[in-house]
Amino acid sequence: MSDADVFQSNACGRDSAMDLKRNSTGSAQSLWCHVICRCENGGMALEWTDSYLKDSLGVFRHYKSLAERAMAQLTDQQLLAELDKESNSIAVIVKHMAGNMRSRFTDFLTTDGEKPDRQRDQEFVDPPATRQAMIASWEAGWACLFAALESLSEDDLGKTITIRSEAHSVMQAINRQLAHHSYHCGQIVLLAKHLNHPAWKPLTVARGQSEEFNRRVRAGRASQR
Repeated sequence: MSDADVFQSNACGRDSAMDLKRNSTGSAQSLWCHVICRCENGGMALEWTDSYLKDSLGVFRHYKSLAERAMAQLTDQQLLAELDKESNSIAVIVKHMAGNMRSRFTDFLTTDGEKPDRQRDQEFVDPPATRQAMIASWEAGWACLFAALESLSEDDLGKTITIRSEAHSVMQAINRQLAHHSYHCGQIVLLAKHLNHPAWKPLTVARGQSEEFNRRVRAGRASQR
């Protein structure tokens, strides 16, 4: 592992804060968990549930992990790279997602999801200057999301909240965020794969490994999520 900061993988679907330490050169470095099988979802087999909230949390954690494992493969400079003038860097996408999560999930049930102090347009300029600042922003946003959703019960799903004064059921609001975050996490993965294609380590099923992966899923040694 290089001296560059890397994300700690939440490969088994667990949400955890960044574990930062100082290395011998004095630079901040996160420990990247090597529990994963490097190329696919190596956690426990998917847990059956009929709980919408429990499954939604699992999907959010899955996409968070995918994005983190993608970003861990990049240098600091690559996190700031723009493919063209109409494209956002990964650092900008992270800034936008963090701002969105803070706005949507702070006081989730009691205030509008578009907070008065949110400046959405500013989320697409001036990204965090360091990986450490980007990680802190990323984790703070996800902390808002998980704190809000973990406090809910299934009885809350039919309650009404608003986003920009438009009424949503809690279930609709969660679905909206699932789609939004999976969209942006997919962008992060695509950009990371493009930027580091010579040394890319697959995040899901590697090419030519589908049958082996199917065997591992059937044996309960890997998860499709």
